[in-house]
Amino acid sequence: MRRAWIVGAVVVVGLGAVIATITMAPKQDTDTEAGLPYWAYPVATHKWPKPDPNETATIPGSDKTLTIREVNNGFGPPDWFPDDHPPMPDIVAHGRKPDVMACGYCHLPNGHGRPENAALAGLPAAYIVEQVREMREGARHSSTAKMGSINAMMRIAKASNDEEIRAAAEYFSGLKMTKWIRVVETDMAPKTDINTHNMLQMVPGDQEPIGDRILEVPEDIERTELRDSHLGFIAYVPKGSIEKGRMLVKSGAGAYPCAACHGPTYHGNGEVPPLAGRSPSYIVRQLTDFKRGTRNGANAAMMRPEVAKMSEDDMLNIAAYLSSLDP
Repeated sequence: MRRAWIVGAVVVVGLGAVIATITMAPKQDTDTEAGLPYWAYPVATHKWPKPDPNETATIPGSDKTLTIREVNNGFGPPDWFPDDHPPMPDIVAHGRKPDVMACGYCHLPNGHGRPENAALAGLPAAYIVEQVREMREGARHSSTAKMGSINAMMRIAKASNDEEIRAAAEYFSGLKMTKWIRVVETDMAPKTDINTHNMLQMVPGDQEPIGDRILEVPEDIERTELRDSHLGFIAYVPKGSIEKGRMLVKSGAGAYPCAACHGPTYHGNGEVPPLAGRSPSYIVRQLTDFKRGTRNGANAAMMRPEVAKMSEDDMLNIAAYLSSLDP
């Protein structure tokens, strides 16, 4: 029997098929800063109830049973499927107290991450090292100071040392990125709320017009909160956005085509990172940060002219297309 998982003001038990009749997407209740797309920079407006730390949990396909306290241990996060990946370096599996949480807590042992952070699997090791260095030195930061997940990464970057960064980068670089996000074009999407992890989640019941949004939500919020590395996310995107994005990426949206640097299939090129199959929320955040100048450094300088003329709609369409590709 499937347990109901208390994740907020609702109990996740399934998604109804009631369809709303209005034609415009309603305004989301969010604490996101003005001028930023809330769905890419989600910030909760209310506190969520905490689960019982002594409750035990299991997930399909794993023989482990863990308490919620163990699941939420930032210095020893769950590894439900240890046979799926090589041995994790200590910094990935346990971090270093008191300042450097285990990399596997947010990015998961498989490196696929969640919408509020980055998928590291398959990124060039040199690229990962460079990005953490830029965070540490203040060259790279976010367009918002309100997302706890981003702020946590900035603190960890500043507290980590070169040896730890290199070990984590080599581990995640050696992992294969697999299909993790299912992109669905639609006019109507499930209603969503924002939880304390800066993540959108479906609210059981009515649907609403998607409007000009990407709604990236867990396939199963219970398993996602248990940090299951076998089940990913759904990205609801507006109808027609994938084809619009394909044309923008191919043309360069007023600049150089994306393939010129990221490779003909957008799977990376040398130290230039892959884009195919990555989180659309994350892609939009990075394009926005490049355009606003909050991402700096040598690599960011190459992106600035690429995003100079991009509108938010352009970014949405580009992200929808790139995320729809196989990694």
